[in-house]
Amino acid sequence: MTIDEFLEWDDGTDTRYELWGGVIVAMAPPMPMHGRLASRLIRRLGAALDGRAPCDVYTEAGIVRPDRNDTLYVADIVVSCEVLQPDERVLREPLLIVEVLSPSTGISDTQIKLADYRSIPSVQEILLIDSQALFAEVHRRDGERWVTEIVRGGDGTLTLDSVPVRLAMAQLYEGIPFPEPRPR
Repeated sequence: MTIDEFLEWDDGTDTRYELWGGVIVAMAPPMPMHGRLASRLIRRLGAALDGRAPCDVYTEAGIVRPDRNDTLYVADIVVSCEVLQPDERVLREPLLIVEVLSPSTGISDTQIKLADYRSIPSVQEILLIDSQALFAEVHRRDGERWVTEIVRGGDGTLTLDSVPVRLAMAQLYEGIPFPEPRPR
């Protein structure tokens, strides 16, 4: 299936889908803590973008690579400065992509989507933030290479350059319960 065919397709349900190499893939609904963490990030990013039109924050945004017509990912949060037409359904020039990692998405976000996101020329940063631990990875473009910054623990500070944001990890994760560690 192509991206255009996918965008026209409707299965008649509220199920969310992505398109991976021409194959439709169902997405499980996010857990409440996933949404809570995403909501906090969206508020901070939106405040940092005030007065920077046309830059804006998008949730559950369709992302496509310029070199593929068979793959459309749905990112948790995207910042883009592209001017969109009223009927536009995907973002083609994301600046920042955020994926909130959960047990069901962590592997595909880190092992598949990350590499594809890096291939999009407009992307300056990719934030992978864990919904089950105080942990984040910021992948930042530095010319032709990518630099990864790891932020972990409540004492850490998450810093983004593409959108000027500095967040204390303890504040970002405040009140978010973590699962009990599994016995070994």
